[in-house]
Amino acid sequence: MLILGIETSCDETAAAVVTDNKEILSNVVLSQVAEHQPYGGVVPEIAARSHLDHIDSVIDKALKDAGVTLAELDAITATGGPGLIGGVIVGVMTGKALASVAGKPFIAVNHLEGHALTARLTDDVPFPFLLLLVSGGHCQFLAVEDVGRYHRLGGTVDDALGEAFDKTAKILGMPYPGGPAVEKMARDGNEKAYNFPVPMKGREGCDFSFSGLKTAVRLKAEELVELTEKHKADICASFQHTAAESLTDRTRNAIATFLKLYPNGKHFVLAGGVAANQYLRGRLSSVINEYGLSLVAPPLALCTDNAAMIAWAGLERFKRGMVDGLDFEPRARWPLAS
Repeated sequence: MLILGIETSCDETAAAVVTDNKEILSNVVLSQVAEHQPYGGVVPEIAARSHLDHIDSVIDKALKDAGVTLAELDAITATGGPGLIGGVIVGVMTGKALASVAGKPFIAVNHLEGHALTARLTDDVPFPFLLLLVSGGHCQFLAVEDVGRYHRLGGTVDDALGEAFDKTAKILGMPYPGGPAVEKMARDGNEKAYNFPVPMKGREGCDFSFSGLKTAVRLKAEELVELTEKHKADICASFQHTAAESLTDRTRNAIATFLKLYPNGKHFVLAGGVAANQYLRGRLSSVINEYGLSLVAPPLALCTDNAAMIAWAGLERFKRGMVDGLDFEPRARWPLAS
């Protein structure tokens, strides 16, 4: 079985071909980082126009890299949301047009489901499993019961962790994207230099909050007046350490809740762009091992937005008869647990 996936939810134009044997025959990702860098963040209008300019060539390359034709595909999938609506529209309309011309089924995939199911592509993780989805726009714990069946255990009450990384970088005058820049700078810093408050530590439940931590970073930067490279490194290290303290505290609660609901659950999956952060992976790994769960985190290339995860999620849905009509409407918001 051959599935084409299309991903255009934010600032990567991507297409991939995946098989039901868990083979990624192609995975083309065209980044827009250079286009958005001057603005310190993603500009929706620029992103949508870039998707429109490049989507055809990206899909063409994905098919050629995979050595398949449109006629040989079994279905076509595209991210249907959530995301920047301009970009989502480009991907959905392109996917529907190809499906219509080729006479193939069309499947709209929730972008978050793509992240959630990647561990089944890479590590064949069985249901149920506990998922921590952390990215620039999302931060939540989900019990993944099956394809299309998700139970939300908790999430951020304000900002996502990835957004906090990006804002920290911006406060310190560091380049976009902020996550990798902060992680790199933190390696040269002292994580105990500044005692930032740990958000939500000790509270019941599995929710997150990062707006206060973001504010603490801004206040410290203003207090220092002249930010040396040493100051920046220490702030990055202290911020990352504090974020990890919050994540591990919240993770303990989430695992306890998950195991009460699903005592046979064996796996903890870490997914989303922030999952590429090696420091956070290491901190979470030690906590997860305490509870006897196995930590599964996709390869770094499959943590950030890509089309292989969309193709795989579409394949999982297709095998279960979950096919969409060509009247599917792109969505800016699409809660995974809905």
